[in-house]
Amino acid sequence: MTTIDFGPRLVGTPTGRLRAVMLMKPTATLENARPLPGEPGAVYARALEQHEILRKTLAYFGVETIVLEPRGEDPYETAIGDAAVVFEDGALVMRPSAMSRRAEADRFESECSRLDIPIAGTIAAPGLLDGGDVLLVGHTAFLGVGTRGNAIGRSGFTSVARAHGFDVVEVALAADAPSLRSVASALARDTVLIAPEKVDARAFAGFRTIELDLGEERAAGVICLGEHHVIADVRYRTALARMRKAGIVVEGIDVYDFEKVGVTPSLLALALKRD
Repeated sequence: MTTIDFGPRLVGTPTGRLRAVMLMKPTATLENARPLPGEPGAVYARALEQHEILRKTLAYFGVETIVLEPRGEDPYETAIGDAAVVFEDGALVMRPSAMSRRAEADRFESECSRLDIPIAGTIAAPGLLDGGDVLLVGHTAFLGVGTRGNAIGRSGFTSVARAHGFDVVEVALAADAPSLRSVASALARDTVLIAPEKVDARAFAGFRTIELDLGEERAAGVICLGEHHVIADVRYRTALARMRKAGIVVEGIDVYDFEKVGVTPSLLALALKRD
């Protein structure tokens, strides 16, 4: 039984102290996912171990976790960050771009009902939008424009985000960027970590940006535990050193078998509650 109280305030601020998250265990079909260029295929057994380490790391820092069992066959179901964007008063349920993931929206709504998590809205057909293409920082909602989603989905999100007090800024993504939040993340209310080769850095004008080197782009997909405190993939040593030099506290963990198929830490956890 979970003890998490979700009302009346969920995500108070996008980089506030993380209190509760939802995780989705990987399915064995993760091994069927096409690896990124130059990477070997994912190994399911290792992915399970890495996912459990992520859960334990979150728990160590006082984050309560709800771990769901996969119910579909899509290898990317574990990227639960695509399922929704959570605002202060409820979750906006996404409509995934991939046809094989469309049923995830109904399953997520069912879980929200079971856990008494309010729904702030849904992206309705024919709109398409994945949560991984939304990045909330301060009072700004950055919206990735790349190979996923469509204009109708982005318009629907924009209406809801503005109603919640966010300015919406579209960010052009490189054709090979898996998602916005795999190549850009919030580190603090005024600070963003970006891979400049994969995003239009001009979109982040007015924010402090920490830029990563070519070859370490996916190091930008971190989980923000709170202001200036993140969980990151331990493999990207140059990126970790750059963040630490900039005053960011970094907790490094191994999530290589997810990274092989383009799933960064930022997509493995859906923030449900922040101070």
